[in-house]
Amino acid sequence: MTEARIRDDLCRFGASLFARGYSVGSAGNISVRLDDGYLMTPTNSSLGSLDPARLSKLAPDWSHVSGDKPTKEVFLHRAVLNARPSAGAVVHLHSTYATAIACLASPGDAAPIPPLTPYFVMRVGRSLPVVPYWRPGDAAMEPAVHAAALGARALLLANHGPVVSGATLTDAVYAAEELEESARLALLLRDLPARSLTPAQVDDLLSTFG
Repeated sequence: MTEARIRDDLCRFGASLFARGYSVGSAGNISVRLDDGYLMTPTNSSLGSLDPARLSKLAPDWSHVSGDKPTKEVFLHRAVLNARPSAGAVVHLHSTYATAIACLASPGDAAPIPPLTPYFVMRVGRSLPVVPYWRPGDAAMEPAVHAAALGARALLLANHGPVVSGATLTDAVYAAEELEESARLALLLRDLPARSLTPAQVDDLLSTFG
């Protein structure tokens, strides 16, 4: 896929996520791994009005090469992409239900959302670690995010929101959407006798779909 196509897709997905309330104002950011570096949403930009030509491009060493200045959370994307060499993109949102779980769950929790549906397991995986709170833009969280991402495709920043990776930009966006819907379902079923998938069913899904 050409860089031009990736730029267009990033802006298209950003607009879709924004239109459905997965991010508001200038919240949220997206990155994509390229053969010669990274593309990233600019700082103080809205996912609803991204310009393909103004996306931030970073070199393999994460230095800014062209486009607008990148998001102040470059380190967040660096932590995940360095931890997961097979990941091609990262989506960080402030989506309502996933963020609600991030406010309810305790830092250190490994699975604050139960495996209620197969698609949650297939797209998000077995674990969803909750990383302790740091203020937005604080690079001190990078080691903790990196450590959490080593064993998980997605994680929650306590009192902040979800960070989701995928093999491609499409995969990362679909996983972020599935995480949000799974968080909504978990909250709807809270305190009810909901039936989760069994460990054997989770194992079967992961062995079949990866």
